[in-house]
Amino acid sequence: MSALRPRFTLFACVILIVLSSCRNNEPKVVTVTGEIPVSAMGLTLSHEHVLFNVAPIDSTRSNLYNRDSVIDRMMPFFQELKSHKVQTFVDGTPEFMGRDPQLLAEISRKTGIHILTGTGWYSVDGGIHLPKEIGDMSAEEIALIWIGEAKNGIGNTGIKPGFINIAIDKSELTENDKKLVAAACIAHLETGLPIFSRTGPALGAILQLKILEKYGVDPSAFIWSHAMEENSKGKVLAVVEKGVWVLLDGVLPDMNAEVRISGMVQYLKMIRRLDRVLLSHDASGYQPGAPRGGNIRPYTEVFGAFRLLLLSEGISHEDLDMMMVKNPASAFAVKVRKVSK
Repeated sequence: MSALRPRFTLFACVILIVLSSCRNNEPKVVTVTGEIPVSAMGLTLSHEHVLFNVAPIDSTRSNLYNRDSVIDRMMPFFQELKSHKVQTFVDGTPEFMGRDPQLLAEISRKTGIHILTGTGWYSVDGGIHLPKEIGDMSAEEIALIWIGEAKNGIGNTGIKPGFINIAIDKSELTENDKKLVAAACIAHLETGLPIFSRTGPALGAILQLKILEKYGVDPSAFIWSHAMEENSKGKVLAVVEKGVWVLLDGVLPDMNAEVRISGMVQYLKMIRRLDRVLLSHDASGYQPGAPRGGNIRPYTEVFGAFRLLLLSEGISHEDLDMMMVKNPASAFAVKVRKVSK
């Protein structure tokens, strides 16, 4: 028996080495406190905001709020998330609209919830959140800024973004929209960060996918935010069949909104494409300049009445896990996704 022990010990060591190698090769996601394996994401809210400012670009500076006051105000909402076992929170606030990676990192450290922030710019509201220099900048020049944040950190914080965060103004793309989507493609190919686009109706997604095709970026790198705004199921099918991630991020404590999104979830289950669906609220969080940050909406409706509605309509617990655990881990994994030749 003793003669077998060395062989058994050697075999066990080999198994441990193989398992360790598999873990090291597991895809990663970039949070505000560093890289984690995608398996550590767990239950994920794929589009929310800790702090959000819709004022023009010159009004979004950090001196409009006190970081400690924001943390104190937001902490109960994050503690509530912990009670629902949420492990990852994707903050969709872009630069020039209140993005504060240090604020997010402090909340993450205090709560243990992983938080992702993004690099990128929003072309919405007629461009009032874009740098005035954008008209003279090429897509390549914009991409270099975002690539720099991905590789070196945001400003002097050392905190790196976990996705490329853009938005278009309307379904038809403006010149600035086209430039930002092209910049996102260039940045993705250099960094592997997924492209998260606040889009709305399917036409905007289809036009952006044409730009991805031009740059050789696979549609699986693209997260279609606000997809529930599309009324045509046929158009939703046309987009999802390309392989994009469909983000239904309008869950509100409102029956009409919940019934609408529930219907979309049921349709996507019927066509067996829940494997491309993400769920979230897009709650705006703290609003700089408003008394005590304004009327902050909790991030929990998806775990309450909306969840009960889905279950009553035939959506299973396994389906919910797919949309809020499995799919986010794939969608936000850092990986260069090129069109297959």
